[in-house]
Amino acid sequence: MAFNHLPAAMHDALGALSVTPVTHSVSMARNHRPSRPPESGDTRPSPGTVLDRLTARANRAARITHTEHLPPREGRHAVWPDRIRTEVINAIHQAGIDHPWAHQAAAAEHALDGASVVIATGTASGKSLAYLAPVLSTLLDGSEAANGRGTTALYLAPTKALAADQRRAVRSLAAPLGNLIRPAVYDGDTPVEEREWVRQYANYVLTNPDMLHRGILPSHPRWSSFLRALRYVVIDECHTYRGVFGSHVAQVLRRLRRLCARYGSDPVFLLASATAAEPAVAASRLTGLPVGEVADDASPRGELVFALWEPPLTELHGEQGAPVRRTATAETADLLTDLIVQGVRSVAFVRSRRGAELISVIAQERLAEVDRSLAHRVAAYRGGYLPEERRALERALHSGELLGLAATTALELGIDVSGLDAVVIAGYPGTRASLWQQAGRAGRSGQGALAVLVARDDPLDTYLVHHPEALFRRPVESTVLDPDNPYVLAPHLCAAASEVPLTDGDVALFGPSTPELLPQLEAAGLLRRRASGWYWTRRERAVDLTDIRGEGGSPVQVVEADTGRLLGTVDASAAHSTVHEGAVHLHQGRTYLVRQLDLKESVALVEEANPPYSTTARDTTSISVLETDTEIPWGHGRLCYGSVEVTNQVVSFLRRRLITGEVLGETKLDLPPRTLRTRAVWWTVTEDQLDAARVNPEQLGGALHAAEHASIGLLPLFATCDRWDIGGVSIPLHPDTLLPTVFVYDGHPGGAGFAERAFHTARAWLTATREAIASCECEAGCPSCIQSPKCGNGNDPLHKRGAVRLLTELLRGAPEDPPDPATPPEDPPGP
Repeated sequence: MAFNHLPAAMHDALGALSVTPVTHSVSMARNHRPSRPPESGDTRPSPGTVLDRLTARANRAARITHTEHLPPREGRHAVWPDRIRTEVINAIHQAGIDHPWAHQAAAAEHALDGASVVIATGTASGKSLAYLAPVLSTLLDGSEAANGRGTTALYLAPTKALAADQRRAVRSLAAPLGNLIRPAVYDGDTPVEEREWVRQYANYVLTNPDMLHRGILPSHPRWSSFLRALRYVVIDECHTYRGVFGSHVAQVLRRLRRLCARYGSDPVFLLASATAAEPAVAASRLTGLPVGEVADDASPRGELVFALWEPPLTELHGEQGAPVRRTATAETADLLTDLIVQGVRSVAFVRSRRGAELISVIAQERLAEVDRSLAHRVAAYRGGYLPEERRALERALHSGELLGLAATTALELGIDVSGLDAVVIAGYPGTRASLWQQAGRAGRSGQGALAVLVARDDPLDTYLVHHPEALFRRPVESTVLDPDNPYVLAPHLCAAASEVPLTDGDVALFGPSTPELLPQLEAAGLLRRRASGWYWTRRERAVDLTDIRGEGGSPVQVVEADTGRLLGTVDASAAHSTVHEGAVHLHQGRTYLVRQLDLKESVALVEEANPPYSTTARDTTSISVLETDTEIPWGHGRLCYGSVEVTNQVVSFLRRRLITGEVLGETKLDLPPRTLRTRAVWWTVTEDQLDAARVNPEQLGGALHAAEHASIGLLPLFATCDRWDIGGVSIPLHPDTLLPTVFVYDGHPGGAGFAERAFHTARAWLTATREAIASCECEAGCPSCIQSPKCGNGNDPLHKRGAVRLLTELLRGAPEDPPDPATPPEDPPGP
C-alpha cells in the first residue's frame, strides 16, 4: 500500500499493513424555453433527412449498422410545494420558468421533508433547479431567522469548472433575493484573502471533493459555524463518483457527516445523477445513508434519431497481418464537416484532447476547401481552457457564430451547452450513462435531433454496433464503488482520527473493515489507542496519506526540459505506461516527447514536439492467487473471485500513425516490474472440456489469450469501468489452479469493484464476449475482436476459432448469474 507526499518512514509503516483482500441545467431556463427560438417558417431539415444526406456519398450507407428512432415526449408540469418561499418562486418566474416539471417538484418535496434524495433524469432536464428551489428557500428562512450567518448549504462538483458555472447560475437566479443568498466558490483557485470571508459569511459554498478532503475537513474548527448550520449537501454529477475515486469520495462524505454530528447538525443530501440503474442504491453506498430516488423524467424531448456507424476496412494491415478499419477520429472529422456544410449545429465528442484538436483541424481544412468562410465556424473544446475562453465558446455556439465543436468529455461536465441539432460520438464513451449524457446534448424543445455513435476498432465498439439491443434495450449500468476497500479506508481512518479521535461508535459509520484495520494502523505507528479513542500520532498531515483521484505513490512531475517549467503530474501507477522514455505526452493542446523518466526522483523530462504518431505502452503480467473468496462450478470448470498479487512490467511501446492508426514500429523499454495486490475474477477449464471444445494443446494458449483480450474489452458493458482500469492474464497451466485459467483483475490496489461485478454478471459477460468474437468478419483475429492495443506479447499467440469453441463449451455448464444487489431485476427499455 503506497501513499503520496510522505516521508519514507510513513510509506514503510503503511506498506507493512496486511489486509484481507452533462452538465445539469446551469442555465435555469434552458429546458423550458429554447436557447435559440425557432424562427417563423423554420425550415431546418428533420434528423432523418440529415442522416440521409450524410449517407448519400458513395458506400456510406453500408456503414450504418442500426438506426433507432426515439419518439418525442411531452413534458409534464406540476406546482412547487407550498413550502417554497414566494420570493424564490418569483425569482424562478423572472428566470423565465413558469412551472416546474413533475420530477423537479417531487425532488423539492423530498428535500423539504428532510429526506435525502437522488434525482436521476436526462440531460438538460432541470436537475439543478430541482435542488436549488428548496435550498434557496431554506437559506432564505435561515437568513431571516438569524442575526448572523443562518442556515448553510454545501455544493460538491467533480470539477472546478462545474462549480464555477453553478455559482454564476445561483447568483443569477438569486439576484432578486438580495444579499440574503451569498454563494461563493472555495477551491484551490480561491485567493487567500477571500477564504476567510467564505468561511465566515458565505451560506452557499461551492467546492469539490478534493478541497473538502484536504482543506475543509482538516480545518474544521475554522469552519465550525458553517458546519453547525449545515442543512443541505448537494452532490452534483454523482454518477461520476465510481471506482477508486468514488470509494474515496464515499469515505470523505462519511468524515463530513461525522464532523457535522460533532457540531450538532445532520444535513440532508441532495444528489443529481445522469440516468442510472438503481440510482438510490448507488447514492446510499456513496453517502452511507438511506436515499430516495426521483427517476421519472417529466421534461419534454424531441424526436431522436440514433445511428450506429462502423467505419470501413482499409487496405492497411496491422499486427499478424490483421485487417485495420478507418479510425473513428478520421470518420468523425468527415461527419462533422458534412454536418457543418449542411448548416446543422453539431458537437463531436472524442475521448482525448489530441483527438479533439485533430478533428477540429481536419474539419477546418476540409471546410476551407468547400467555402473559406466556413473554416472558422468549427473549433475544439477541451480541458485546460480558461473560464473566459469557455464562456466565449458558449456564446459563439449559442449565437450561431460557431456551427461545430470537437470536444472532450470536459463539455459533458461544466459547460452550458445543450439543444444542438446533432451529436457525433467518436467511440463508445465507456458507459451507457455517458453515452446518453452526450447524446442528450442534441435536441431543443420540440425539435428533433440526430446522434451518431462511430465505432472504434476494438471489441466493445464492434460488439455494440452489431448488437444494438445492448444500448437501446438494456438499462444503464449500476455505479460501481467499494468504500470498504482497505486500501481506501485506511488513510481515511487516519484522517478522521486527526480531525477528531476515533471511538468505537465510529465503527458503524466507516464500515465493517474498520475493526480489522485499526489495530494494524496502531501497529504501523500511525494511530495510538488511548482510553478515549484512537489518536493520530504523526506531525505530518494525515490527509496527505492519499490522493483521492490517484493510486498512491509520489506523483511523477512532468517538467519541460529546456525551461524547467512544471507542466503537471502523472499518478505513480500510470507513469510507466504514459511518461516512459519516448512517450507522446499531451498538455493543454501542446504535444511533448518524453526525453527521460527518472523514477528515483519521480520526474519526467519532456520537450515540445509534433510527431505524426501516438504511443501505446505494452506490458507483461504474471499473477498468483492469495485467497479465493467465492467459487461456483461451471460444468467441470470453476468460476472464482478473490484476492491476487499481480506482477506487471512495461516492456515496450508502439508508435501509431495519428489518422490511420497504422503501426509504425515498436521500441523496447527497460523498466522495473511492479507488484499490485488487488481483486480478480477467474475461470478454469478441465481437460474434458478442452476435448469437448476440440482445443488441442497447440491451440490452447492462443484460445485462452484471445478469450482474455475479448473479455477485458467487453467488461465495460457490464461494469462502469474503462478497459484501462482492468487487466488480464491467461495461462495454459497456472501453478495455483493447476488448470488452464483466465484472470481479469482490477488495476487498483485493493480492487475497485469491477472484478466483483464481473463475477456477478459472468454468464452474460462471457456470452457477449463469445458473440463478439464469433460475429467479427475477420479470418483470424483483429483489433475489432481479439487483438489488444496494450498486449505485451505482440498479440501472439491468438486463436480466434479456438476461443469461440472454448467459450461455447464453458458457457454450456454455466449456471444463472448469482444474485447481485446492483443488478436491476429486469431489463427495461433504454432511455
